Order: sequence, then C-alpha cells, then structure tokens
Amino acid sequence: MILDTTYLLPLVGIAVKADLLKAIVEGRIKKRISLYELKINLISLFELQAKASKLNIPSERVNKAVNIIVRSFHVTPFYQQDIIKYSFELHKIISDYIDCVVVATAIAFRDELVTEDSIILSAKEEVEKKYGVSIYSYRDLAE
Repeated sequence: MILDTTYLLPLVGIAVKADLLKAIVEGRIKKRISLYELKINLISLFELQAKASKLNIPSERVNKAVNIIVRSFHVTPFYQQDIIKYSFELHKIISDYIDCVVVATAIAFRDELVTEDSIILSAKEEVEKKYGVSIYSYRDLAE
C-alpha cells in the first residue's frame, strides 16, 4: 500500500485526525495491512520536511523521523520512468503535480493508495477505472 504524506506527519509531531500508522499498530484497521509492506514516494519526504519547516518543527526531530521512515518503509524515487509517465498523464485530471507523483507511484507498483487529499479523492473513480488501482481514505480503512 502506498501512503500519502499526511500519514507521515505524526512522526514529526504534527497531529492529524487520520493517524493511520497508529490505527495499524493498535489493530483498528478493517483490512490486513502490515507496516512492513507500506511504501512511500521520496517526494513525500520533501513534503514532510517542508510542512515541518513551515510549522517550526525542530530539524533534529525531522531528521529522526526521516531516518525511521527510510529504515521502515520502501521509499521509491519520484524520477522512475514509469512514475514520470503516469504523473504526466495524471496531471490532466489532478492539478497538483506532487499529488500526481504519489498516485503514479501506486499505479506503477499496481498497489493500493491511501490518502486524505481531496483532489485525489475527487479523481478516485476515474483513476481506479483507468488504471485499475484502489484508492482509500482513512475512513475506508479504520474502525
């Protein structure tokens, strides 16, 4: 399963209502999800750092979180050929290019995506139909 950046925010101390990692650890998930099978795109680490910087989170805390993420999750680069290809296709229906990269990662891996992003969720039906990947939100997965 591909994670969108939102679910990484608690790792630097940014509270989110949709704390998916906590729900997985606590066993409050409707679907079998292993922490070790989770994937992110490298661009999510950039987004995480940018958000933390904007909120004045100490860099040491961000460094620690990034190290944990890199050791714990499969991190794929945003510059893979197929991710670039799908990102460009998706940009016709999803206005934010970083969101396109995250969705393209799910398509490239033929994996599910979990996101809270309203732009991605509004394109969910079209993306699922065209590319055959499932897109979920926290509400779809957590009990």
